[in-house]
Amino acid sequence: MTENNAFVLGLAMFSFVMTVIWGTPLLRVLRHFRIGKLIRVDEPGHHNVKMGTPTMGGVLFIVPVLLLTGLLNAANFIGFDVIGTSVLVPLIVLVSYGVLGALDDWEGVRGKRRGEGMRARTKFAAQVVLALGTAYVLKEFLEVPEMILPGIKGGIELGWWYIPVAAFIIVSESNAVNFTDGLDGLAGLISATAFAAFGGIALMQGQIFLARFCFTVVGALFGFLWFNVHPAELFMGDTGSLSLGATLAVVALMTGQWPLLLVIAIIPLSEALSVVIQVGYFKLTKGKRFFKMAPIHLHFELLGWSETQVVQRFWLIALLAGMVGVGLALV
Repeated sequence: MTENNAFVLGLAMFSFVMTVIWGTPLLRVLRHFRIGKLIRVDEPGHHNVKMGTPTMGGVLFIVPVLLLTGLLNAANFIGFDVIGTSVLVPLIVLVSYGVLGALDDWEGVRGKRRGEGMRARTKFAAQVVLALGTAYVLKEFLEVPEMILPGIKGGIELGWWYIPVAAFIIVSESNAVNFTDGLDGLAGLISATAFAAFGGIALMQGQIFLARFCFTVVGALFGFLWFNVHPAELFMGDTGSLSLGATLAVVALMTGQWPLLLVIAIIPLSEALSVVIQVGYFKLTKGKRFFKMAPIHLHFELLGWSETQVVQRFWLIALLAGMVGVGLALV
């Protein structure tokens, strides 16, 4: 176990270094092609200073994870048992949702729907198709534990319900992290904490290869945060947020401990629920708002919290939630 822990931490460090090293060249490329963020007119006024900041930064952490995991898989062919082929599933999800997010970012920055991005129906349909395919692979090929609840010995079988349930979790988490991505460092910190928590759970369950993948992502996210902390030089865009949310859901599904997403991913859950509540309340009351603005991080900004206060306080909640989630996994 000690050797596994050391290797996991080594992967995280190597992934971090790789990400930081190529961050500056990527920034130059994005600035050269003027791939900069456009600010919604209804966002808090001080967000205007972010206008033009390079986006599509999800590429910054996706590429090192892809290269490192790919190289480790290649090592299997020459006799080194360093990472299992099962991690190809979350890796493919990371890349495929990243491509979908990149198309959305490009459409919003340089495409015909500049300022709006891909049509919501089109993006949602693509997410659902990818999620259904992933859920089928998880059940029929990887045969992952379908559901594990704290305090209950053995897994719970869901039968054919597993595929729609798993697909719903993947799509929901993908969009939840997307809603969370709105302040400097917020989505990156929250996602890194959640991946670290599920990486720890995977280690405890003996899923060594999955744990190695999780901490490779954590290291890459820390490298991304090097450029994304306030004041951000780079935003992840949908390229990063959609892929992180979907991949986090797949990792949780592979452990069977996906109900713990309600705890470990409490911040993305709250962000998504705030949008649902805001839209529903607006329609029911014919124009009234439940929050000052949704997602909920904007509500707290309008209450007077600074951007860094919102990020730090949300991250403290996420850190505690991650600790509680790991503790529940031990029950």
